[in-house]
Amino acid sequence: MKDHYRCFEDLRQGEEEGVDYRVTVTDRNAAVAVVAPHGGWIEPRTSQIATAIAGSDYSLYCFEGLRPRPHAELHITSTRFDEPVCLALLARTQTVLTVHGTATTWPLVEVGGLDMTRRDLVAAHLAQAGFPVDVREHGRNAGRSPDNICNRGTTRRGVQLEISDGLRKAYYRGERDPQPLADAVRRAIAAASGHRM
Repeated sequence: MKDHYRCFEDLRQGEEEGVDYRVTVTDRNAAVAVVAPHGGWIEPRTSQIATAIAGSDYSLYCFEGLRPRPHAELHITSTRFDEPVCLALLARTQTVLTVHGTATTWPLVEVGGLDMTRRDLVAAHLAQAGFPVDVREHGRNAGRSPDNICNRGTTRRGVQLEISDGLRKAYYRGERDPQPLADAVRRAIAAASGHRM
């Protein structure tokens, strides 16, 4: 589906901040930033999952749709996502991990991005925690473009998570706790940095 807005400036002129969307950022001066570029009503529950992954250790950025409406109206494709607060944060952050949602109806986490070491660690930790995982090497949801927001940290290599609608709905219905997924990702990030968590 084609985006309604080609860039953030177009969106800013057509929407009202605080009514249609909001930007939140917590800059912890960390080496890792967790980003939900399609949070709120755009790809529901991705903001909450990103917040749980960031915890109190990693920087956090969320762009959130505030009203239930067709999500494409506020969706800016990851390769064109250029909201200035986000870009400023990533310009001083080594590694970016983005959290997205897909329309897949069964539980699945697709893992992509140019940081193959962290990508594979995240996939392995998620699988170990019992989550169905698909490592994406090519095509849609692989996060391989250098312009993808997940690859815009200073290392120019990051990780992209695409969490299925089936899994996210289980979270907002209260059927599953999102913390085990967040904890698995956090363990992978720590392992990649040589830390214990």
